[in-house]
Amino acid sequence: MKDHVVVLTGAGISAESGLSTFRDSGGLWERYSIEDVATPEAFARNPELVLDFYNQRRRQLGSVEPNAAHSALAELEQSHRVTVITQNVDDLHERAGSSNVVHLHGELTKVRSSKVPDLIYHLGYDEIRLGDTCEQGSQLRPHVVWFGEAVPMIEAAAEIVPMADQLLIVGTSLQVYPAAGLVELADFDVPVTVIDPGEVPAMTRARIWREPASEGVPRWVRDLMAR
Repeated sequence: MKDHVVVLTGAGISAESGLSTFRDSGGLWERYSIEDVATPEAFARNPELVLDFYNQRRRQLGSVEPNAAHSALAELEQSHRVTVITQNVDDLHERAGSSNVVHLHGELTKVRSSKVPDLIYHLGYDEIRLGDTCEQGSQLRPHVVWFGEAVPMIEAAAEIVPMADQLLIVGTSLQVYPAAGLVELADFDVPVTVIDPGEVPAMTRARIWREPASEGVPRWVRDLMAR
C-alpha cells in the first residue's frame, strides 16, 4: 500500500497565486470588516453587501492559476496516497490536479440554500445576486463557513490525520481552531514538515522550512519521491 501523505494548507499557499489573505496590506479583506461580510449576522443585516464581497472574491479566483506548490502536490499522487485538508475556499488544488481535497471552510465556487444547508449547487466563478433562490425559494448564499458557524468537515479531517505516514503543513500558522487541533492527532512518530516563510506553528517535533510554498513544496515532493 502506498504511504499516505496528509497535507494541511492555508492561505499562504494560495497567496502566491495572487489571492488576497486576511493579512495582505491593500488586499481585498483590508477594505472590509470581518463582522460586515463574514458572519451570519452580517448576511442577515446586509445580504447584498455580503454577496457582493464574495462575488469579488469569486471573480478574483477566476483570474488566477494554481502555482508550483499546488502542482507538486498533485504530482505526488503518482507515487503516494495524498489527502489535502485545506482551510482555503478556493479551487486551486483541484485545478492543479489533486483528486482528494477536504475543504474545512467550504468552497467559493459553490452556493447553497440559506434555509436548507444540504441544497448545494456548483456556481463556478459567476455571481450570486439578491433574489437568486434555491428550488425551495430560499435566497442562495456562499457555500463557506462564516465566523461563528460550525465546521462540518472537521470530523472527517480528524479521522484522516491519524492515518498519515507523513504530515506536511503549508502556508498556515494553525492558530485558528478547530483546524489548529488537527496536528495533535497525528501519531507521535509521524514525520512533520512545515513550509512557510513567515509565522509557523509552534511544534517541537516539526522540521521547519522557511521558504515560499512555490519553492519548498516542489523540493519536498522531489525529495520524498526520490526515496
